[in-house]
Amino acid sequence: MTETPAVKPGSSMARVTDAAAALGLEIELKVMEQSTRTAEDAARACGCEVGQIVKSLVFENAENGALVLLLVSGQHNADLGFIAERYGLTLKRCDGRRVRDETGFAIGGVAPIGHLVPIPVYMDTALLDHATVWAAAGRPDSVFSVDPKALAEAIGARPISVVADT
Repeated sequence: MTETPAVKPGSSMARVTDAAAALGLEIELKVMEQSTRTAEDAARACGCEVGQIVKSLVFENAENGALVLLLVSGQHNADLGFIAERYGLTLKRCDGRRVRDETGFAIGGVAPIGHLVPIPVYMDTALLDHATVWAAAGRPDSVFSVDPKALAEAIGARPISVVADT
C-alpha cells in the first residue's frame, strides 16, 4: 500500500475527498500498487479482514427505476431474493453506463460518497461490526478507510441484512 500522491482537482478521487470533508468524515485515502477489484484482493492490499471491505453495488429499483446503492461486506454476496422478501426492495442489474452517468464512477471504483446525483443507500449490518472499513475511492486502484458507523450516519444509509441469518 502506498500513500496517495496529491489528488488531482476535478478527479474522481477529488470528489471523494471533497465529499468526505463536506460530510465531516475522517478518511485515509490510499492508492494501491496491486489490484483491489475483488474483496479478497482489497483485503490483502489493505492488510485487513475480507469483512472490512465495502463492496459498492449499484442496482436499479425494479419498482421505480431509480438507482440504489448497496454497501455490502466483502464476506457476503447480496441475496437479492432475500432482500426483496425481507424489505420489499426488488433490485435488478443496471447498465454500467448509467452507473457512471449518475454516480460519476466506473464500476469497480464506485465510492459510497461523492455521487453526481443523490442515490438511496442501504448498508450491510455486518460492516457495522468493525471499527474501520475500506471502500472504493473513485478508481479501481484506490480505497479509503472510514468508521462505518460515521459513514452510515453521514450518508443516511439504512442498515439491512443482505443475507438470510444462518
